[in-house]
Amino acid sequence: MSEAALSAPKTRLNRETVLILIGVALLIFAPFHVYPVFLMKVLCFALFACAFNLLLGYTGILSFGHAAFFGGAAYFTAHAVKEWGFSPELGILTGVAGATALGLVIGFLAIRRQGIYSTMITLAMAQMFAFFCLQASFTHGEDGIQGVPRGYLFGFIDLEQPLNMYFFVLGVFLVGMFMIWRIINSPFGMILKSVRENENRAISLGYSVSRYKLAAFVMSAALTGLAGGLKAIVFQFATLTDVSWQMSGEVVLMTLLGGIGTFVGPIFGAALIATLENYLATSEFPVTVITGIIFMVCVLVFRRGIIGELYASRLGRMLASKPEN
Repeated sequence: MSEAALSAPKTRLNRETVLILIGVALLIFAPFHVYPVFLMKVLCFALFACAFNLLLGYTGILSFGHAAFFGGAAYFTAHAVKEWGFSPELGILTGVAGATALGLVIGFLAIRRQGIYSTMITLAMAQMFAFFCLQASFTHGEDGIQGVPRGYLFGFIDLEQPLNMYFFVLGVFLVGMFMIWRIINSPFGMILKSVRENENRAISLGYSVSRYKLAAFVMSAALTGLAGGLKAIVFQFATLTDVSWQMSGEVVLMTLLGGIGTFVGPIFGAALIATLENYLATSEFPVTVITGIIFMVCVLVFRRGIIGELYASRLGRMLASKPEN
């Protein structure tokens, strides 16, 4: 094996380490200069996109139904906190548990097929769940669950205070990102990448590919549920928008813009889309048209996504320190 091949993982790690350290430093000081609620929205959707990227970027499974896990967790969390009186941390864990159960069911059906057939199964199942949310009594139909109290974290930290809520969201986001990083850099993650690159070869090596696919699907659903439950606490409501097919399409767009298969790429994609939606909401020009134009430009010019192109650029090579021999 060549020296360049041996140094490639270290180089990528160095690039991402630099970006991560800069990003964490900015996030710590950001709420003192930027509207905290907007930042919390970015963090929730960034975690959502990174969880989705775990399935698409590292396992090679395209899901058009991830809104079921995101919105389902939001509903479960909102109902548990408002109706059952759960604390915010227990409410979020309830949402994660619900999303994990949904991921197990939908994933079990989706991995039995490949390619477009698997993708359409995820879309169909997500639409069925969206219809259930429309009809179920506990979701309150088109009105959704509103007025969800933020409550007290661990019984004494008032989450109604914007800074307390922000740093709680930041802490959960960092924990979720660490979990994703640990998964993709473990032997399990290496097997997922081998399945993505050549499934038949992974099978010939004796790996139970179906089990690894299902495990990745469930993990992605659980982390997506973490983002959805967090979003319900931040905005204090859960609605049908969270389980719609548009939400599934939006997370695909975030991941593609940021860079599929990169650790920090989906974060930048989510930040870009959230910023456009926030600052162009009052514009007469439709936001969806602008995001569509950006997506087309990205596909035609930046095939690897924003961060993927950065890694391949001269600037990316400058960010990477040379590994010691």
